[in-house]
Amino acid sequence: MAARPAKRLKLPPESVDLRGEDDYLPGNIMEIVIHNFMTYDHLVCKPGSRLNLVIGPNGSGKSSLVCAVALGLAGEPQLLGRASSIGAFVKRGEESGYIKISLRGFTLEDSIVIIRKIDTNNKSEWVLNGSAVPKRNVVEVIQKFNIQVNNLTQFLPQDRVCEFARLTPVQLLEETEKAVGDPQLPVQHHTLIDARKELKELEMSVSRNQDTLNQLKALNMQQEKDVERVRQRAKLLSKVETMKKKLPWLKYDMKKVLYKNAQTQEAEAKKKLGEAAKMMNELKKPIEEHKVKKAAEESVFKKMNEQINKNANKRMDVIEMESRMGTKAQAKYQEIEDLKRQETSRQHRITKAKEDFAAAQKELADLPEYFPPKEELEKLGYQILELEMNANQIKLQRTDKGHILDQKKLSLMRCMNRLKEMNNESTKLLQALKSSGVDKIFEAYNWLQENRHVLKKEVYGPVLLEVKVSNGIHATYLENHVPNYIWKSFVTQDPSDRDLLVQNLKQYDVPVLNYVGGRGVNESQFQLTREMSELGICSRLDQVFTAPHAVKDVLISQAGLDHSYIGNNETDKRADEVSRLRISDLWTPESHYRWSISRYGGHVSAIVEPVHPSRLFMQSVDVSDMDNLRSQKISFETDIIGIEEKLKILQAEQRQLEDEAAKLHRHREEIIHTVNLEKKKRRELENRVDQRRRKLESLSKEEDIESNAKKLADETSQIQGKRFGLANEIKDLLVEAITLRLSLAEKQMTCIELDAKVRGMEVNVKQHEKFAIQAAAHHDNCKEETEGRRQELVNAKKLAESIAIITPDLAKEFHDMPGTLEELEAAIQDGISEANSILFLNQNILQEYEIRQQKIQNIAIKLEADEEALQRCVSKISTVRDQWLPTLQNLVGKINETFSRNFEEMAVAGEVCLDEHGVDYDKYGILIKVKFRQTGQLQVLSGHHQSGGERSVSTILYLVALQDITNCPFRVVDEINQGMDPINERKMFQQLVRAASQENTPQCFLLTPKLLPDLEYSEACSILNIMNGPWIEKSSEVWRGGECWRKVMGLA
Repeated sequence: MAARPAKRLKLPPESVDLRGEDDYLPGNIMEIVIHNFMTYDHLVCKPGSRLNLVIGPNGSGKSSLVCAVALGLAGEPQLLGRASSIGAFVKRGEESGYIKISLRGFTLEDSIVIIRKIDTNNKSEWVLNGSAVPKRNVVEVIQKFNIQVNNLTQFLPQDRVCEFARLTPVQLLEETEKAVGDPQLPVQHHTLIDARKELKELEMSVSRNQDTLNQLKALNMQQEKDVERVRQRAKLLSKVETMKKKLPWLKYDMKKVLYKNAQTQEAEAKKKLGEAAKMMNELKKPIEEHKVKKAAEESVFKKMNEQINKNANKRMDVIEMESRMGTKAQAKYQEIEDLKRQETSRQHRITKAKEDFAAAQKELADLPEYFPPKEELEKLGYQILELEMNANQIKLQRTDKGHILDQKKLSLMRCMNRLKEMNNESTKLLQALKSSGVDKIFEAYNWLQENRHVLKKEVYGPVLLEVKVSNGIHATYLENHVPNYIWKSFVTQDPSDRDLLVQNLKQYDVPVLNYVGGRGVNESQFQLTREMSELGICSRLDQVFTAPHAVKDVLISQAGLDHSYIGNNETDKRADEVSRLRISDLWTPESHYRWSISRYGGHVSAIVEPVHPSRLFMQSVDVSDMDNLRSQKISFETDIIGIEEKLKILQAEQRQLEDEAAKLHRHREEIIHTVNLEKKKRRELENRVDQRRRKLESLSKEEDIESNAKKLADETSQIQGKRFGLANEIKDLLVEAITLRLSLAEKQMTCIELDAKVRGMEVNVKQHEKFAIQAAAHHDNCKEETEGRRQELVNAKKLAESIAIITPDLAKEFHDMPGTLEELEAAIQDGISEANSILFLNQNILQEYEIRQQKIQNIAIKLEADEEALQRCVSKISTVRDQWLPTLQNLVGKINETFSRNFEEMAVAGEVCLDEHGVDYDKYGILIKVKFRQTGQLQVLSGHHQSGGERSVSTILYLVALQDITNCPFRVVDEINQGMDPINERKMFQQLVRAASQENTPQCFLLTPKLLPDLEYSEACSILNIMNGPWIEKSSEVWRGGECWRKVMGLA
């Protein structure tokens, strides 16, 4: 809890500014509320409008208040120098918290409330005046008040105090421009820097382009005569090319003449073909008339032939029907004879049936009655059911035991696999990598094994699995020397393999290195000199392990193993002598030595580090885990043996019960079989008696033979009558058939006469048809020839057009050329000979000349544009410099005036000056020069010339000097008075009080763990006392409202 205590009036205020009634300026912090933030559960702080002294012991939470101001006003965690994520500022043990900051608006009634809610998931929510908004809205509000929490001249937290002292003059100038003076100063400064860079580039470009332009023009002047000869030759060749263009058009004209001739021949052949066709039509007309007449006669002939066939078919049907009637009559006569024989046989069968019926009745009556043993069958059923139920229970027990046995065997297999994995070297190394933080190394390794078939070349990895070290101490050296990321890396030998692994192993967070041979890796053998042996040096790190060539080269190139040597305890004792051998890296059992030579002074510096034990190569499996697994394995094996013995016993019992049940089943089946045999025997006898009775009744019911014979005689008489009617119908059909045959012969003779006439006419037509076919063939040949000529003409035209399209200009040129093919070809040959007589050495001289000419034009244009841009840039620099430099000089002068005056009161002398560098605006800076001794000279403030307290005094006085010219609403300085002696601290405090009392001075927060006694205060001072701890809960309740000391004590 921070409260604003009583203001002790010791000094009268020096001036009264034009503030409002609440004494706050726009952008001042009026209230700070934090909840679950760093060390605080809850805090309400109401700072004063001028100088706020935040005091409290170390660790009470003063800097936490500074962090809240920075983060609440859209600052990033990195600028505080404490943590890189916002979630780290939530109080330990809590999930979320918030920061609430109230800013004074531009009017008394205008209050701006900014709330930032944070949680351990590094999420932030922003609330502006009660409404949720994005961060950019808050940033816009803060920028209106020129609040810059990232500017060390405005906001100097405890963890960044040292950074202010390390600011270079250039950086100090940038921070000062942002914090005070004209807001356009930093913009103008950056404009000058950028314009100066642009000016340098333009000057270089103009000079370079001018030189290039002169060189190109000189070269073209030297080659103008050669170019003229080249152009003359090109003109001759161009004329030859034009004549070559006329060649296909001459050939086209020749093809056109041939095509016209072919068209004339085709027209004559077509005329002859028409005359032949007309003659054929006149000859074919009477033939068609005779054919129509013949077709009519043939139609009548066909109908008569059909009537004859129909008569014959009907006649055959009637004859067949008469034949069937005769067969039926014979059958009836035969049946009458059979009836007579059957009567005699029936009487004999009736007598035999009566005898068989009496014998069957006697056999059924003599059969004894059989009673089945029901009680014995029921007893057997109960016994079988009981045995089967017992067997089923044992079977269920066997099933349960079998499930338990399978589970035990599965657990045993897992246990054995786990033991096998623990005993496997590769698994140990992978487990070591996983324990070191590579959580998904097993997944990455398994992916590589499953996808090796898609790789073009061999891929190694992880590197730890590929390296074999026989000596445990050497393994420790190697592991400590090689960066950790290499051990978990995969090594490829092909770029496509590398891209594939990077794409698929990215999710497992393992690096991929691509090995390219021939990179100059030192492969020379280790040479042990006498001096090395005397000092105990025995080997080099690249000689103590084996690995595939690609992996070894990667390790040597990445970790410099060929420059690291191995020694013993003797080397450790004489380590100072090792640097004479130009060895820069040495490993001994106790220490790791590294020597480096300064580039400036040439002196040698050494770094000695202890040798850390191996965590990867010497990774061992937990013995207790292996013992537990072995004991589990023995327990599983014992349980399995016991279960298998019980299963054997249960199987024997089940088999015994099943054998007994089967025996009872067989006995019951025998009884049932006997009962079924007796029943079957009785049923068979009863069926036999019933069958013989039905047979006897059937024989007795048969009809009398005489009535049947009479009936058959009547049917035979009717059949004979029908046969007589069919014979008369056959006679009528025969008469009709003879009449039709005579008419058919007459019609056939008529058709023969017509056919002879048609054949005679067709012979005459065929003779004329031969002439017509010849005319048609001649016409087709002429047509094909015409089409061929036409196609040749089209192809010739396409060829000619592909070479040249005739334009009016080209036609005029063609007119002046020879008109025949032979003359044109001779002219072409003459032109080529004349062109070849013109010789020159460089075949590409014209092309080079024209390319240079084009370059000359382009460079001239570019040169002109650059010169114009150069003039504009010079003018721009002059204009901006005239605005920026006087303003800056005036600003630095004001700062120097205040700084020098305040510094004289606290020390000896000090000044602030502008470090100018002519036109190199990026080198401009502010120099703070101080001296704390009368005999000394002014020295630039740095960590080399002044003590920590002297730098603190200089820093706070520079900040005070900015007070009266600043345009920021508040400034924060954290523990700047630490390291000062009491005299300087008291003087510094008086300077702060005086500056805070001036008109329109910004709000200031000074954080310190203590204040000197008897300090002089004014109404501009407010003291915020941080009360934090486990025993102040009741006291904090009194101060929760932020009241002053007098009101709390009841004095007000």
